[in-house]
Amino acid sequence: MHIEPGIVEGPKLILSYVTAGGAGAYALYLASKLVKARGLGSVLLPTLATTALVFVFFQVFPHYPVGISEVHLILGSTLFLIFGAAPAAFGLAGGLLLQGVFFAQFDLPQYGMNVTTLLVPLFALQFVAHKVIAPETPYVDLKYRQALALSTTYQAGIVSWVAFWALYGEGFAGQTVSNIVTFGAAYMTVIIIEPLADLGVLAAAKGLRQLRDSPVVERRLFNPA
Repeated sequence: MHIEPGIVEGPKLILSYVTAGGAGAYALYLASKLVKARGLGSVLLPTLATTALVFVFFQVFPHYPVGISEVHLILGSTLFLIFGAAPAAFGLAGGLLLQGVFFAQFDLPQYGMNVTTLLVPLFALQFVAHKVIAPETPYVDLKYRQALALSTTYQAGIVSWVAFWALYGEGFAGQTVSNIVTFGAAYMTVIIIEPLADLGVLAAAKGLRQLRDSPVVERRLFNPA
């Protein structure tokens, strides 16, 4: 989902700062609500965990260039289910920044676009979770179709934002559209893996119910809404 250098340049980059700022502001709003409900540790501790995990997802997990971007196994829905929306958002932004600073400085000008591409689909996933998961259902009891809905929302959101940035930067050129289609087709294969990863992690979490009230994990992981 990394936007390739050169696709959006010059004054057009201003929009990426605006969208990333909006996504960051909403993440801070979610974090403030979480701090009021569960204390500062409920944001700081899981954010450290998610940042480390996201760094591994980007830098260590296999990834390969396709069309206008790269295909990554980000596991955004997994982070959301285990740690919650605000820590997942901070972790995605933090892990991406660490990768850029230490290993991919050429990606830093695209940081605003990449943050937007990661965070806005996460917030859409949060909205879908409220719709497809009954209030009395802890996340550890999710079914495959629910995990699939969350993963599909997240991955489709990433593909949509990558397509937007490409068209915004290069216009509706035939090669650009072709590259978008190629990238989208490749990226949606992640949907095959991510719901299974979600269910596997949630199944493992069932054996850790001593973490029910821990600030490290999302309260909804073991408890009804």
